[in-house]
Amino acid sequence: MFEIIIDTREQKAFTFTSISPRPKIKYQGLSTGDYSVIGYEDQITIERKSLPDLFGSFGKGRKRLRSEFERMAEYDYAAIVIEQSLSDIFQNPPPSSQMNPKAVFRSLLSWSMKYHVYCWPAPDRVFAERMTYLLLKRYYLQQAGEKTK
Repeated sequence: MFEIIIDTREQKAFTFTSISPRPKIKYQGLSTGDYSVIGYEDQITIERKSLPDLFGSFGKGRKRLRSEFERMAEYDYAAIVIEQSLSDIFQNPPPSSQMNPKAVFRSLLSWSMKYHVYCWPAPDRVFAERMTYLLLKRYYLQQAGEKTK
């Protein structure tokens, strides 16, 4: 049965109330990322980033973010879902950030290629929540289908 794990440290967790029927959710500590699937915790991970968090992670949190990307590289599927569009990275960077939007974008491109981590920008938080759900569900269905072959 498909059940989503949300890391207990996730501060602004998706509630998945935009999904009907709402999926089962379990809160549990994850070693990497914010979301996974029961039974596949060591195979799929998704990290959620708001725009301020993305800029902060590539700025002052760069060393920690690199470590996270290195851990994510060990997964069968790893992704970062960003709660804003690519155009927002350039046109609406967080006012409190000193990071150059080009530097954030180029680091995101470079690291996603180096560590094989997919990056999924979304137009807003609801879309990001739905995308996270679909990524987790698709992975689960593909893995469950392979087990029955």
